Amino acid sequence: MPVNRRAHHTDKYYSQDFIVRRGQPWEMVISCNRSLESGEDLNFVVSTGPQPSESARTKAVFSISGRSTGGWNAAIKANNNNNLTIAVASPANAPIGWYTMNVEISSQGRVSSQKLGMFILLFNPWLQADDVFMSNQAHRQEYVEEDSGIIYVGSTNRIGMVGWNYGQFEEDILSISLSILDRSLNFRRDPVTDVARRNDPKYVCRVLSAMINSNDDNGVLAGNWSGNYAGGLDPRTWNGSVEILKNWKKSGFRPVQYGQCWVFAGTLNTVLRCLGVPSRVITNFNSAHDTDRNLSVDVYYDAMGNPLEKGSDSVWNFHVWNEGWFVRTDLGPSYNGWQVLDATPQERSQGVFQCGPASVNGIRDGDINLNFDMVFIFAEVNADRITWIYNSSNGSQKQNSLDTYSIGKYISTKAVGSNARMDITDKYKYPEGSSEERQVHQKALSKLKPNASFGPTSARDLAGEEGAPSISGRFRVVSALAVGKEVSLALMLKNLTRDRKTVTVNMTAWTIVYNGTLVHEVWKDSATISLDPEEEIQHPVKIAYSLYDRYLKADNMIRTTAVCKVTDEAEVVVERDVILDNPTLTLEVLEEAHVRKPVNVQMLFSNPLDEPVRDCVLMVEGSGLLRGNLRIDVPALRPKEKSRIRFEILPTRSGTKQLVADFSCNKFPAIKAMLFIDVAE
Repeated sequence: MPVNRRAHHTDKYYSQDFIVRRGQPWEMVISCNRSLESGEDLNFVVSTGPQPSESARTKAVFSISGRSTGGWNAAIKANNNNNLTIAVASPANAPIGWYTMNVEISSQGRVSSQKLGMFILLFNPWLQADDVFMSNQAHRQEYVEEDSGIIYVGSTNRIGMVGWNYGQFEEDILSISLSILDRSLNFRRDPVTDVARRNDPKYVCRVLSAMINSNDDNGVLAGNWSGNYAGGLDPRTWNGSVEILKNWKKSGFRPVQYGQCWVFAGTLNTVLRCLGVPSRVITNFNSAHDTDRNLSVDVYYDAMGNPLEKGSDSVWNFHVWNEGWFVRTDLGPSYNGWQVLDATPQERSQGVFQCGPASVNGIRDGDINLNFDMVFIFAEVNADRITWIYNSSNGSQKQNSLDTYSIGKYISTKAVGSNARMDITDKYKYPEGSSEERQVHQKALSKLKPNASFGPTSARDLAGEEGAPSISGRFRVVSALAVGKEVSLALMLKNLTRDRKTVTVNMTAWTIVYNGTLVHEVWKDSATISLDPEEEIQHPVKIAYSLYDRYLKADNMIRTTAVCKVTDEAEVVVERDVILDNPTLTLEVLEEAHVRKPVNVQMLFSNPLDEPVRDCVLMVEGSGLLRGNLRIDVPALRPKEKSRIRFEILPTRSGTKQLVADFSCNKFPAIKAMLFIDVAE
């Protein structure tokens, strides 16, 4: 009945299944072939999962006379010529998922039973008694009902964004989301217990964080950070979760190739919103991956200025995870609200690649002993970064510098009701350098190593032992950074003393994947530079397109490093990751958009290179604007040639809708664009 769907906020789901939310009454009409006689009772039986039982609360029996087990109830609302309108309500903590409903009529000791049908029960963020209740209506609109969004990527000095089609209401997405739960390790091991525990958002969300990656369980997405994506799609080319989830089902539930962090997070966000858990996508810039639980990450260079992949710690230019909104009955009310969930397979938790839920309030206060995975997430936003110089000739290494402030910057999410970036760093940590921040760090360290004494021996206090360096350095960007152009930087070196200094500089540039995976060295240089007292000079760094062209990945990232050495002093390591801009992909809508009327959209692209580009493909999707996705083969482009492609979309829903596009070719693996289209009724 449409009235149920509107009342339960399930009217947007494409599926024609009967979809209701828990704890809230819904109505159905039962046609009887005669009127109920006195002494006759209507019993309803609802059940979910295999071997349902009343003790596990996966089955309930209740009647219109008020008898009930498990908190379900039914009441006759109206009786028209033996058409009974009956209101049914589940408890606010019923397991979510597929249910079967039967009716039994008992009269004079005889019971006749009939199956009424199936329905889907979802979490209910509109209901105060539900663990996922969200009181603010604008927040509910954004975090449960918004089916497109923006994910932040890039680096601290160049925050970029990509549009993402969540599409939680699209065809088949709800049934796929529920089937994810039925393919989990927990369900396979013990389906009865697993289904019973689906009443708890903490449990459901933790299972989903394991199932969105394919490690351990043949979940949805296979991760790949190698820079080589043969056999699948470059993670940068996805426009949203819908195609990923449909591909997973279509292939017989074989992992979809390939994902990286924002792809895992975008897909988990779709499933969370689909099942009724308010959720959002979070980006942490300079995100630490601390593998040994010591709240510091070690980064290595050699004397020639090469970054080294040594040790298992790393710093990602950005990392993307999710937050889900629910209460923490296991921890207490101060930990309610946003909880970190991370489906990217980074570290095992209880033997499986899963992460969270971890209370954001708990992370801010350093409560790293609490469930789940608090140490890892605390380190992602708070770890110290220790730089080491490694000598390959004798295998020795020495600590070069320690930096307590660069990790966990500009923690970002899309703002409510707008496309602005909202900075939520203050929800994860106290201001850098404040007394609260130092206290939280000490508290976390003491919980990690309760027996250690944190006197002047901790790494943070040893940082200044070798004496302050006599020079400082930084890379400055000289001209616009764009794929196809020379990368022009300057190494700025400053003498901080009143003595003359001679500096030996070894520099390299490597193309990288955003998580720091080294792809290929593309440039190196050495110089000896004399600096007068307090003088600052700039040493040019120029990297031609021909040097980096073959090795640049879709990340468009180049890591430049300089190891600067003054005789008898510690090296000064200068590093900067630069991001090159893609040429612009423009989308424009050519007429007013109305529901159920075809609309023409135009793509404009011009090849900026002095060589042709070929193998060009445009992929477009957008919930409410077109069904599925559109793939258009674009003719090859001569040097500097402009391309104009028109295509048609058919809006199905009114309001502001987001169209996302990806243009890929042999020279540009993933150029992104998004367009907001106002669709009138």
